[in-house]
Amino acid sequence: MSKGLSYFKEVYDVVPGWVQKMHDYSPNALDHYTSLRSNIMQEGALTKKEKDILLVGMNAARLYERSMIYHTKGAIDGGATLPELVEYLIVPYLYNGVQALKTGVKSLEYALALKGIEFQEKRGDYETAEEILLYMFELLGNEDTAYVSNVLKLVKSEDQNSLKDYILSDSVVSKRLKHILMAGIFITELKGNQVEEWMEAARENGASEEQLADVGFICLLTAGIPAWFEASDSLIENK
Repeated sequence: MSKGLSYFKEVYDVVPGWVQKMHDYSPNALDHYTSLRSNIMQEGALTKKEKDILLVGMNAARLYERSMIYHTKGAIDGGATLPELVEYLIVPYLYNGVQALKTGVKSLEYALALKGIEFQEKRGDYETAEEILLYMFELLGNEDTAYVSNVLKLVKSEDQNSLKDYILSDSVVSKRLKHILMAGIFITELKGNQVEEWMEAARENGASEEQLADVGFICLLTAGIPAWFEASDSLIENK
């Protein structure tokens, strides 16, 4: 087995079909991509676990289930807890509303399956944010549900400002990482004006320039080189 195939076998336990096809058509391209991915996903200003779980949230926000699921495994393998995962899946609600929650709940279901936790799966039974949040509450079982419960109350209250403030506040996940996630969402969606706003907000909440650069790099992996263009525009020049 080639180096590239071995790498992804180790990461995902199996060689994904897209990896095998890249190898079949251009082993050299796979080797270069593998090297790039390995370098970007290593421990840095952000930990490997943080990088994986940030990518879970970004892909939930842009409704890209395949990549979200791949990185859910990385996050769980890296030690992410279920309450931690849920917070990363609720933040995207601020970007893509109910659709982001509907996509994100599939990450939580997969995480439970990875942990060998049985649950009663629902399909097509929820259409509102309240219904999905209640389902997340149920899936957490005996885990800490305070964050989900409070978000649910604020959704019912229709106080959008308080809801946004609470979602982005310190809880199991820090407000620093939540603001970094929001910056990453807009980077992957190539929305430069909002990228600048959210990167500045992330700085104000404790994010370092190195961490923001790390976000730009992981966005490159999931949304291509244009994502790095958007991130780099708002990074402070490193002299």
